[in-house]
This record gives sequence, structure tokens and C-alpha cells, in this order.
Amino acid sequence: MMKVHLASDAGKELTKKIGLVYQINIAPKKIGFDEVSYIVDLKKGEVTKGKYEGGKPDATFSFKDDDFIKVATGKMNPQIAFMRGAMKIKGSLSAAQKFTPDIFPKPAKM
Repeated sequence: MMKVHLASDAGKELTKKIGLVYQINIAPKKIGFDEVSYIVDLKKGEVTKGKYEGGKPDATFSFKDDDFIKVATGKMNPQIAFMRGAMKIKGSLSAAQKFTPDIFPKPAKM
């Protein structure tokens, strides 16, 4: 969904506006264990699976799977997730503050 979103006009605007690279680590049960990493490159407008290989990402976020879904769908504010310990951040705090639910595609209405 993210790849399609970044290829759209709205996604291209995000790429121009933000221009940062985020690494998102998603763990099934506990942050730091069995994590799967994804790179959301808002410089190139790409999403890839795996660790970032172009140096260091601007910010790295770690979530449990269900907390990531809540943030991505707009059901949990990223700042509240951080304060509750549901999200861990490494890297630039100013880059992390640009990580908002606007980055994610809007869920389809059923």
C-alpha cells in the first residue's frame, strides 16, 4: 500500500516536502526482538524491506506490530505512542517530528 501511495501525486508531494529516510522496525511481540525492518525513503519515494544501506536513516522507529497498525491507520497519534512507550525513536528528533499519519495512505472505507 505504501509503495502505491508514494507513486501517487500525494506521495510525490510528500517526497518533495519531507525528503527524509525513515527505518521502521516492526516486532511481533516485544520491541527489539525478531524485528522486521522497512525503509521508507522519502528522498526517492521508495519503500523497501531490510535495513538501510545508504548510511544512517534520518530517524529509526521501533514498534510492536499492533501499535504500528494503530499509528499507520491514524488510530494512535505518533507523539502519544512515543510517550506511552509504544514507539521507540533513534536518530534526529526533528526528522522524527515530521513522521505523521499523513505519510501513510488513508485506509479504504468499507
